[in-house]
Amino acid sequence: AKPEEQKFLLALALAPLIRLVSLSMPLLEFEYQYWYMVIGLPLLVASAAVYRISGYRRSHIGLALGKYLPFQFVVAVAGVGLGYLEYMILKPEPLTDSFSFQSVWLPAIILLIFTGFLEELIFRGLMQRAAADQLRKLGPFYISLLFAVLHIGYKSFVDLIFVFLVGFAFSLVAQHTRSLLGITIAHGLTNISLFLIFPFILVSPLQFSLPSFGSPIPPTSTVQVIEVVQSTAV
Repeated sequence: AKPEEQKFLLALALAPLIRLVSLSMPLLEFEYQYWYMVIGLPLLVASAAVYRISGYRRSHIGLALGKYLPFQFVVAVAGVGLGYLEYMILKPEPLTDSFSFQSVWLPAIILLIFTGFLEELIFRGLMQRAAADQLRKLGPFYISLLFAVLHIGYKSFVDLIFVFLVGFAFSLVAQHTRSLLGITIAHGLTNISLFLIFPFILVSPLQFSLPSFGSPIPPTSTVQVIEVVQSTAV
């Protein structure tokens, strides 16, 4: 295979690796709020290895401020709206037991890093860069389709369409701005809204409490494990 084909296949290998890692992790040994981090750490190491082997520069995969910063800011803020739309589709259970600062701040950071940044690095960074040399204009479409397929665990056809459209829009933004900054924040805010904000404020009256100690995490179950390992957050 030619060098560019090798880079493309190497980047694509991250997709099945996501499923393999999520299925092999002993998630029930950890509190629910840490599951995305437990799955994400090995994938972050694998992404760094692909980046190094492929010989890309940071600017090649969007690890730069890029262009059109005001536009990227608008894209980033739009993540809250995307989170609302997906919540109306899926109505997931919250990632924490309460809408308190102590309960929310750490899961929010985990979601921002291990779904927002990491998934954008994999799909709109490494995969999209590698696909640009092989698939040309079809690259964003193919990567977005692959991104949507990995959300099949939510068992919602409407959500698959939603994720595909959002992923395709993110691909175009990354291509246009040459940066993952705006879409990383948007992706993170989407998941923070989906799992930490709207499950509370749309189900019951808003009750935000000050930091307290000893907030319990809801008991985990095999069902929750299956939901996480069969799907990645948007």
